[in-house]
Amino acid sequence: MQVHISPSMRQIIISTSPGFLDPLKMKGAARYLSYRCIFWTFLFLAFSLPFLFITSALITLDGVHNCTSLDCFGRKLGPKLSWRRHATKFTQDSADKYSALLQYRSEKELTDIPDTIEALLIEARSKQYDMPTLLRRMKSMVEVNEEKVRAAKLQEALYRHYASSGVPKGLHCLALKLTGEYSSNARARQDLPSPDLAPRLTDPAYHHLVVATDNVLAAAVVVTSTIRNAAEPEKIVFHVITDKKTHAAMHAWFALNPLAPAIVEVKGVHQFEWLIRDNVPVLEAMASSQDVKYYYHGDHTAGANISQYSPTILASYLQARSPKYISIMNHLRIYLPYLFPELEKVVFLDDDVVVQKDLSPLWDLDLNGKVNGAVETCHGDDTWVMSKTFKNYFNFSHPIISSTFAPDKCAWAYGMNVFDLQAWRKADITRVYHYWQKQNLQLNLTLWRLGTLPPALIAFDGNVHPIPGNWHMLGLGYNTNTNVEAVENAAVIHYNGQAKPWLDIAFPQLRPFWSKYVNFSDKFIRQCNILDRA
Repeated sequence: MQVHISPSMRQIIISTSPGFLDPLKMKGAARYLSYRCIFWTFLFLAFSLPFLFITSALITLDGVHNCTSLDCFGRKLGPKLSWRRHATKFTQDSADKYSALLQYRSEKELTDIPDTIEALLIEARSKQYDMPTLLRRMKSMVEVNEEKVRAAKLQEALYRHYASSGVPKGLHCLALKLTGEYSSNARARQDLPSPDLAPRLTDPAYHHLVVATDNVLAAAVVVTSTIRNAAEPEKIVFHVITDKKTHAAMHAWFALNPLAPAIVEVKGVHQFEWLIRDNVPVLEAMASSQDVKYYYHGDHTAGANISQYSPTILASYLQARSPKYISIMNHLRIYLPYLFPELEKVVFLDDDVVVQKDLSPLWDLDLNGKVNGAVETCHGDDTWVMSKTFKNYFNFSHPIISSTFAPDKCAWAYGMNVFDLQAWRKADITRVYHYWQKQNLQLNLTLWRLGTLPPALIAFDGNVHPIPGNWHMLGLGYNTNTNVEAVENAAVIHYNGQAKPWLDIAFPQLRPFWSKYVNFSDKFIRQCNILDRA
């Protein structure tokens, strides 16, 4: 478009590119045409003409050749903009031009699509495109850019999966330094707890909590936040279970950072006499199966056409193949009654939670004969976390599943659970869990894919007592739009999902709820630069 103003200010000529319209002339007396009028004219044209051009182009690309009235044209613009006029037929010439937009585009045409509107306009000016050609090129540019955005989102999902599956350098550094301290510093090897307090470890009168993890920093936050917010910390007994390689580092941390008057015990899985192969046959089979190993530890993109997934579906697919799901640490909770035979009730916490309020009321909670006190996850609108039923976890196309369970049965959350161990032993929950794990393994993982929750949903079916939702808020590792006020009011917040608070991919606005319980004054925390990640 070109605007020409005569020197006498008596004539304004507005013309489009050659071949579109004849110049439009506007004449007026000089005394009535002020500079203010010219300015506002330019301003109006600068905003209105591009809007009308782009709107017309989008409507055309959406199939306006099938919509022949001004009223229909108005509905395309939006519900508030509509014209009630008589229908006006397009000429055959116009129809032919619009049908040209649907022509097949060759691969060569798609490879030289401009990246920006500016580049497209320069190309159109230099090659003197007519309107159908320009619109066709614009449509191609939009489609190519949309595909680039989709590809970038798929790539992001893949990168986030690998980022969430790895161990950050700072955490690896912390474990190594604490292991070295354990070997050289007698104070780091002192008994946990001291011998005079050891009887409390099996005393049902105390409030017993369990966390199983190989992440020293995560365990420190869980234990510290629980004790700091307890009304009676002297009644708390924390049982921290870890694997053999992390045991020295975990022991050193809690020996060097005592949390009196509470008691903290650190035990490795190798120190439990009950955890032998004869008692965990299904887990042993899962660990030795080559198919299972490849599924969880192999190339997660092999044999899969990633382009067929949406970014959300791909993220779920990759999460279901996280190696943690065949780790003994992830399955330990199903053996709690046998690892702690003297105890009657425990609260189990995942390592990616933060406790913000006193949990002592949970030990007074009447489970009405049920085994598991848990927050149900089928009463919300959040598709990621709080609207989950059995159909989200099981393959209901399989006859074993469809004939045994109802797809709309409510799911519940792992991560903060009150377990009545006496009722558990009577219901034989662990045997049911083993049975279904074996079934799924024999059927090549066709009953479910995602980790430890599906077999637990089956094993605890009919033995779950719902507890109020404010006891356990989930989704802080999924949803960047999490309600911060709701987070502040929750007793336990759970960073379930990929965006763990100790990772670089954590959501910045949610990380402080976790990082405020990190002991940044500790020399090993400083040496490993964990402060930079908080």
